[in-house]
Amino acid sequence: MTAPSTSGRTGALPSVVVLPGVYAPQHDTRLLAAAMAREDVPPGVRALDLCTGSGALAVAAARRGARVTAVDLSRRAVWNARFNALVAGRRIRVVRGDLGTGLGAERFGLVISNPPYVPAPCEVTASHGAARAWDAGTHGRSLLDRICADAPRLLSPGGLLLVVHSGLCGTDETLCRLRAAGLHAGVSERAQVPFGPVLRRRREWLCARGLLEPAAVHEELVVVRARRP
Repeated sequence: MTAPSTSGRTGALPSVVVLPGVYAPQHDTRLLAAAMAREDVPPGVRALDLCTGSGALAVAAARRGARVTAVDLSRRAVWNARFNALVAGRRIRVVRGDLGTGLGAERFGLVISNPPYVPAPCEVTASHGAARAWDAGTHGRSLLDRICADAPRLLSPGGLLLVVHSGLCGTDETLCRLRAAGLHAGVSERAQVPFGPVLRRRREWLCARGLLEPAAVHEELVVVRARRP
């Protein structure tokens, strides 16, 4: 599955190659790209794409003139993102790492992320395979909570965080954590999208946990926007 070609369309995703086992651009990726397109991104701003996957969002940020660092834990995703940067003719630094832990004291004016956020029956997240791109512990927050905690350290003064996730893992929880960390946070985008294959397979478990109504066929996606003062 690849994103559509976007030549000349502001805010749309670039066309990318997606290797097997790498998360392909979907509704959440496009929603985050649209949110980023609405922001005033100064040319030359240092940008960080956490959980880059195919690198589609990193390429989109680079096309806006940002100097982009992209990070993913998956070796295959790193190779995939490097390839797509090369094909797009964009200089993007793509590194293998666990969120921002290997970036030292680097600071960024823009941080974007489409992390794994799907609640999973197992608390221990997958260490390999495609499921690592979406499974995020029983509450869906194993990476989201870390991003919220790390955001003040990763953002330069006045810097902006944009992160997309499902309402199933708690929009209010994300806002509370970011505000507690000293950021000004709110929801900039919302969308109702049909369940994908993973949620359809987990419907019974999600309903048993009270996260879904039995008749539900859509989930809400949100882009949370947070600014460091």
